[in-house]
Amino acid sequence: MGKFVFKTTKTGYMFNLKATNGEIIASSEVYTTEKACLNGIESVKVNSAGAVEDQTVENFEVLKHPKFEVYMDKTGGYRFRLKAKNGQIIAVSEGYKAKASCLNGVESVKKNAPDAPIVREE
Repeated sequence: MGKFVFKTTKTGYMFNLKATNGEIIASSEVYTTEKACLNGIESVKVNSAGAVEDQTVENFEVLKHPKFEVYMDKTGGYRFRLKAKNGQIIAVSEGYKAKASCLNGVESVKKNAPDAPIVREE
């Protein structure tokens, strides 16, 4: 089972959702308070059941929030971002060379996030 790992940064707090093998599946923005960071984790847990909007295809269907947006970055890699019901981005992926790998990342968030324990990294 995956886990959420949150930590202090120079400017606040952030979290990573890690798979069982320790690989980072998704990361957060930097939050100003620990409480806001923990709220962000709860938001990912709640919104991780969202559908996938594939923005890499022509004339893609725009879906309602919450949703995962799969898109191509400036380097030609694939990424996803999870948007909450209010449209805010609550987690983002690293870049993937293959779209299938990116979609596997989305599925990993869907599988791991809802029941993932929360751990503080020192």
